[in-house]
Amino acid sequence: MELKAWEYDEFPAFDEDVAGVTWLDTTGDEIGVMYVPNVEYECIGGVSRVLQILIPTSRNAKAPRGDRPASRKYPCVVYVQGSAWMTQHVYANLPCIARLAAKGYVVAIVQYRESGIGVFPDPVRDARNAIRFMRVHADEYAVDAAHVAVMGDSSGGHTASYVGILHDDDTEYNLFPGVSGEVSCIVNYYGSTDFTFEDANPSTPNHNRPDSPEGMIMGGVDLNEDQKARELLTVACNIHDDTQIAPMLIMHGTKDRTVNTRCSVNLYQRLIETGHGCSLYLLRGADHGGPEFWTEQALTIVDTFLREHLE
Repeated sequence: MELKAWEYDEFPAFDEDVAGVTWLDTTGDEIGVMYVPNVEYECIGGVSRVLQILIPTSRNAKAPRGDRPASRKYPCVVYVQGSAWMTQHVYANLPCIARLAAKGYVVAIVQYRESGIGVFPDPVRDARNAIRFMRVHADEYAVDAAHVAVMGDSSGGHTASYVGILHDDDTEYNLFPGVSGEVSCIVNYYGSTDFTFEDANPSTPNHNRPDSPEGMIMGGVDLNEDQKARELLTVACNIHDDTQIAPMLIMHGTKDRTVNTRCSVNLYQRLIETGHGCSLYLLRGADHGGPEFWTEQALTIVDTFLREHLE
């Protein structure tokens, strides 16, 4: 065989008849996932924030590499990892999130300014800047910039929900002037979205106090004493008939010991009563996260929702 840089189409396939061999057909459209770690998308006050980017790739649709652009672009899902608004373990759920990317989405996992560095709504502003960054760098990361969604779990579900409410494109917080931070749809996994009732976080004895996760992201505020702050942080309290918010898909377990299922029920009911698009799926017996949310059934529901609103 000649030694050269062979093009795929001209390279001769092995086709000898070998006894006992099993042959499997391939199409070239089978999707794998390329991982691009720790991509800085913003630096505010000397604090760098990064993305973990997952890009679909296949034999027929090459991922971008160096000066070579991607041969295909994909809808983008900006994912906000749950962490009680504290330091995020952005690598912890990569294997599960990669399964979503393998369905044909560029997924960018956001690291935002956590409590102690930022206060609400800084995480939301960071997530919207991450969306803008992915649009600006669409060619570099194989993104279809016109089709972007946001997704998050737990406190990340709260942030993802607020990404759909906080329209700050024309403010100083937009690090990419002229670039939109808007999304076509929102996926909220068991979001910590409601702080208006006593057992919203049934396993947190300091719920709503200054040293609670929700108190700290508000700057050390006692939410029990500050009704205005409590309602500001509660997503449903900030949704009205005229609120501009993209359609939302919510999933929540019925035995969630960290975030009361009622949080998602309240948000769902508020969205429906104000005329906004929302679907709620309750997973019987599921706790706060876990593999139940990453089954093929659950991912198919998410994939169907995303395709409906992104394509």
